[in-house]
Amino acid sequence: MKEQVAILYSTYPNLEEAKRMGKKLLEKNLCACVNVFPVVMSMFWWNGRIEKATESAMIIKTNKKLVKDVIKEIVKHHPYSCPCILELSVGGGYEPFIKWIVEETTHLTFQGKR
Repeated sequence: MKEQVAILYSTYPNLEEAKRMGKKLLEKNLCACVNVFPVVMSMFWWNGRIEKATESAMIIKTNKKLVKDVIKEIVKHHPYSCPCILELSVGGGYEPFIKWIVEETTHLTFQGKR
């Protein structure tokens, strides 16, 4: 079942933007769950310089078949010109939780709605 689950990681300029996107993804039935981390310190290369910023981060738990739709939705509404969106491999985990993600999202991949 783990091969059906996808975890995405994304960052946002602030907590409100992250919460807004998380709610939008849930309302559009594109994921089973999101976790929002209110404050993360980011340091990164941008335009040839090392930058730092306080951001909010989100972890999105979804079905592998919905990943392209989730990414499309994030890009469509994200305030950054190059948003951080990474798909992380799921190598295992607590099987009942993995099963819950699959159950919450499998019907979405076929019907598009609950």
